[in-house]
Amino acid sequence: MIPFFRKYFGKIYIPIIWTLVIGILLTLPGSVLPTETKFSIPQFDKLIHMSMFGGFVFLWNLYLSNRSMNRSKLAGNDLANPARTNPAINIAKLLRSFFLIFILAVAYGVSSEYIQGCCIPLRDFDLADIIADMSGAGLAYGISNLCLLPVNKG
Repeated sequence: MIPFFRKYFGKIYIPIIWTLVIGILLTLPGSVLPTETKFSIPQFDKLIHMSMFGGFVFLWNLYLSNRSMNRSKLAGNDLANPARTNPAINIAKLLRSFFLIFILAVAYGVSSEYIQGCCIPLRDFDLADIIADMSGAGLAYGISNLCLLPVNKG
């Protein structure tokens, strides 16, 4: 399954588009959002928040992982630059990058809630949305660490 994701979702434009879609959805006025009166799932918007920010983290980490793998393949056995051939250094860089993406996702989620609270008509600040954003980002961060890091065969 991961090779499929790497092939079709590991390009730079996918996480960029996802980031823009999140920004657009979170800044829509409340009057534009759909309301369903007959069929409603309690706290469904929290699941949407988890999915948006989980997707943000996973897609950016997928891109970074692909980029790291492609650079390693291009570098080959470069003895002049051991950082390119030492898998432990590459994994450490990737882990730092994954954590940075997680932190950016949390900051994006928190800032979007503050923007909704002060600047978007008919939208309000919701601490539960921030918790959902952080939960989705954290879950995707864990999945990224389990599934996207290269395996050291040695």
